[in-house]
Amino acid sequence: MSTSTRQIIRPAGAGHETLQVLLACLLILLVAAGVIGLRGESHEPDALANHQLDARRDLTAAEQGLYADLRVALDEIRLLAEEQTAPVSVEQLAEEGLPPFTADPSAITRGAHQWQMSGDSYLGISQSLPVAGSFLLRHPRQDDDAEQPDIWVNRSTATGAPAELSDQALIAAGWKQVVTRFDAGVTRQHRH
Repeated sequence: MSTSTRQIIRPAGAGHETLQVLLACLLILLVAAGVIGLRGESHEPDALANHQLDARRDLTAAEQGLYADLRVALDEIRLLAEEQTAPVSVEQLAEEGLPPFTADPSAITRGAHQWQMSGDSYLGISQSLPVAGSFLLRHPRQDDDAEQPDIWVNRSTATGAPAELSDQALIAAGWKQVVTRFDAGVTRQHRH
């Protein structure tokens, strides 16, 4: 009968292997943090011009609703304009039931705007300035494929139909262009 021998072999440097794995993990974390720090983007939005308002931050709730309605209405106006030669009238938009041109309860609570044509543009004079300012939707030219609609707001009491609809004339009359920017603030608000 042979006798079995048992021999215990200790791992060579078992403690060293654990230390090396931990150091490798730490190195990976440091490299990842460095890459993120170097490639990270600033979340500070670009400054707006003095004659511009941010649609998300600078408008009241009623004005945001009107702005959203006008953005949708512009698409409908473009479709209706393709079907006819005359400009699409405010009355036609109201008959289509297209907000904000209809006189429904939501229109009354959002400033009861009186809509009229001003050249090829649509002007809504607010009847309740504390709720919402007056709005102007400038109709883009046929060859203009602007991604954003050209919408302006005026919160002053002496708002009437502007004599001229150029940018400079509107700015001089106290109108502010409403712009939409999509930045990190769309999903996160930074509280300072």
